[in-house]
Amino acid sequence: MARRRRPGFSDLEKEEIWQGWKRGKTLRTIGRALDRRSCHVRTFVAATGGFVPVPHRRSPLVLSHWEREEISRGIAAGDSMRMIASALKRAPSTVSREIARHGGREAYRADAADKEAWTYARRPKPCRLATNRPLQRIVVKKLRLEWSPEQISGWLKQEYPGDVNMQISHETIYRSLFIQARGVLKKKELLAHLRTRRTIR
Repeated sequence: MARRRRPGFSDLEKEEIWQGWKRGKTLRTIGRALDRRSCHVRTFVAATGGFVPVPHRRSPLVLSHWEREEISRGIAAGDSMRMIASALKRAPSTVSREIARHGGREAYRADAADKEAWTYARRPKPCRLATNRPLQRIVVKKLRLEWSPEQISGWLKQEYPGDVNMQISHETIYRSLFIQARGVLKKKELLAHLRTRRTIR
């Protein structure tokens, strides 16, 4: 019998796990295909609550590494903010904020600025339930009444048709339960009210 490997998956194995998961395969079936224990596969899937992670891409609206290098060259050449912005076809305020955010004209470095911006962009953003207490209270109340996230989302749209701050998708509610529960929703208590009783999506 082949020896089982330790936990830890290659990028290719991770892709195969998510492809199998999206097709509805069981964790045991996925584990057998990869010659891995199903408990290891479950641990990997449970880390994101069963949600397939979305690849992180740089927004076309933010400054690119090339643009930051051009800013650095412009500073070295003594160009004004407007000259640098004009060359990049960006607003002067965008260039000004970029330089101020990363040390000013004296300390600005393109590589360091790009790395810092990329790191900041990858930080998880708090969901609406974490920042909107009235909405959180309503969702918790409905979950305790054993409403499904789909029912809650639909009810909020009808109850607050003109207030997007008091609306939330059912997927965000699930994510708050399965991933962001700490400090947002009381995971163990509220999961017991879900009809499926699942711990991953």
